Amino acid sequence: MGSRSKIDLAYIAGFLDGDGSLMLQIKKRKDGRLKKRFMCTVCFYQDTRHERDLYWIREKIGIGYVSRRNDGMTELRVNGFKQVRNILHALIPFIRFKKLQAKALYSAAHLLSNTELKRLTKRQLTRILNFILVIQSENYVTKRKKTRKELCRILDLTP
Repeated sequence: MGSRSKIDLAYIAGFLDGDGSLMLQIKKRKDGRLKKRFMCTVCFYQDTRHERDLYWIREKIGIGYVSRRNDGMTELRVNGFKQVRNILHALIPFIRFKKLQAKALYSAAHLLSNTELKRLTKRQLTRILNFILVIQSENYVTKRKKTRKELCRILDLTP
């Protein structure tokens, strides 16, 4: 990550608290043995008229991509287990409102960055499932959230 002062990190954490989201998703995939993958994302949102702030954040954290959406919003997205883990490690001391989600996503990203998907044990998959439930219970989403039972089925954790 780029050079960061505590003031910059506190500002970025505040921005994330107010205009950001933390996501841990299970994505379907056509290739591979497991037919699924996990995706960790930290996302910052801003009205396109004020998108320069997102470029400043991107410069400070040294990673991510900025894209304009069709609804007049611009977003800065950071994907990847190690990248998300490293960013959250720096921001968690300053996050206030999304601390529970940030800690859950950090733990999941840490676990996923150190273990190949095909080598995850049932216990590790259950931990990841619990992290997903923590994050989605705290996030505002317009789509229907997956239940524990649905997630267990997706991850082949049903007895």
